[in-house]
Amino acid sequence: MARNFDQGENFQQEFNKRHFIRLLSYLKPYTKMVVITLVIIIAVSMSELAGPVLIQQAIDNVLPEKDMSMLHVIGLTYLGLRIVMMIGAYLRTVLLNKIGQSIIYDLRKQLFDHIQRLSLRFFDGRPAGKIMVRITNDVDNLNELLTSGLIQVINDVVTLLMTMGIMIIMSWRLALFSFIILPVLFYIAVVLRNYVRESWRDVRKKRANMNAFLQESISGMRTIQAFTQEGESEEEFEEVNSEFTESQINATKVSLLFRPSVEITSAIGNCIVFAYGAYSVINGQISVGILVAFINYIGRFWEPIRSMSNFYNTVLVAMASSERVFGILDTDPEILNISEPITMEDIKGKVDFKNVFFEYDKDTPVLQGVSFNVNPGDTIAIVGPTGAGKSTIINLIPRFYDVKDGEVTIDDIDVKDIEIDCLRNQMSIVLQDPLIFSGTVRDNIRYGKLDATEEEIITAAKIANAHQFISEFENGYDTEVQERGSRLSVGERQLISFARAILSDPKILILDEATSSIDTKTEQLMQDAIEKVLEGRTSFVIAHRLSTIRKADRILVIDDGRIVEEGNHEELMNLKGMYYELNKVQYARLLDAVGE
Repeated sequence: MARNFDQGENFQQEFNKRHFIRLLSYLKPYTKMVVITLVIIIAVSMSELAGPVLIQQAIDNVLPEKDMSMLHVIGLTYLGLRIVMMIGAYLRTVLLNKIGQSIIYDLRKQLFDHIQRLSLRFFDGRPAGKIMVRITNDVDNLNELLTSGLIQVINDVVTLLMTMGIMIIMSWRLALFSFIILPVLFYIAVVLRNYVRESWRDVRKKRANMNAFLQESISGMRTIQAFTQEGESEEEFEEVNSEFTESQINATKVSLLFRPSVEITSAIGNCIVFAYGAYSVINGQISVGILVAFINYIGRFWEPIRSMSNFYNTVLVAMASSERVFGILDTDPEILNISEPITMEDIKGKVDFKNVFFEYDKDTPVLQGVSFNVNPGDTIAIVGPTGAGKSTIINLIPRFYDVKDGEVTIDDIDVKDIEIDCLRNQMSIVLQDPLIFSGTVRDNIRYGKLDATEEEIITAAKIANAHQFISEFENGYDTEVQERGSRLSVGERQLISFARAILSDPKILILDEATSSIDTKTEQLMQDAIEKVLEGRTSFVIAHRLSTIRKADRILVIDDGRIVEEGNHEELMNLKGMYYELNKVQYARLLDAVGE
């Protein structure tokens, strides 16, 4: 099976003035540091460019006169300038790094804070890896432009202009000969650089494809080995690896042509300047010192030109990153508080769905006219085939999504009018695949109530029937668990998640197929815990195993986005409809399993 890993990412974009100005705004809080850095850059450039002038003075004035005292002055001045240049270069690097890291901090914080507020619909169609790349790689690309790139090009421009000015003052004729080669150098810098840029763009694309293949293969190693497809995976990896290697070799070849081309052109220019300079010295038009100084300045003249040829490529990479980063920052959350939301400090637990319609994608209905009423303290079970809309119903209660039409109310107040944090703080959700964070068992339980005492944590664990197995761990509640609880069994993760929900003492508890992936023993422990915690709370239970919901006050049978049956277990069994058939199927499967 050939897998397609074309990422569809734009690694470079055309220059976007609006994005560029917006990027510069991130420098505004650090204006003072930027100004100080620019002053240091100018001081470093002046210190560096003063060297050839001192050499010229030494050759033309000091050596012929054998003035040792002046030679000492020039020597000490040159040494002092070098010290100033080194100190300035150090301070420049430190300040640039500080500005850069500060911008990274600000931008990543802004991105993460904004992502935290985005609605679940935003995450439904985006892999977590791509969102993570925005916060890491793309922000790094912007930092490179805003600090080292932008400041470096300013440094290059200052150095180039000062060098050209000094050369013209020394000898405008010799300066013109130095500038003759500029059009050729500009052509090389622009045309050949485009080939270099395109080749490295291909390298980044091939690298992204290889990384995507590796991530998918490592994540799916169990499946690969189960179907003995190791050979097929090796062949596919060889292909993507070869493509990446070839692109890397090609990019290196093209890049290696760039610098020699510039060096050869520069050498030709140097030869022209040296030939005309020597001729001018022989004819007495300039001094030997000026010629030596000119040769020094020519080296400094080419360097900023080479450096600036790289800047445009940095800008284009940053434009692509800025488009992706600003695309997220400009995405507005769908779920927002109204201007004056209602604060409900003590939800009673009355829940009503009133002719609710909902769709994730336009013209693809998921819920169609769903209506039901729940009294405080009732336990409502929701059953039905996969894709019927069960999870959608419970996602509307904490307002993870907004209804297309109709109304969801809690205590007779539309959830859209209730302050979001206040609404969700009084609810807890236990999922089929609970998220266990890296950290200790205690930290994972405390996530339901960050200020919980040790006694409250242990009490919640006991109610969830998790205390016994936690106590058997080597470090008890201080046991470190890896990301997603890889050291824990499915049942242990579920019971810890349940303890977390109990600790938050919710007014409304939602169990989304919380017992579907656990063994029979753990299911019994969970059932005991559920019976304890459901008392006095409004609860919604999505059940895969129908045996777990027989004691529910009411059971809603959902099919194709509609409630097709409603009642308690006995009523629905007597009705002999869909619920009855689902029970028959599960019972038959149970008998088959026992027979085996």
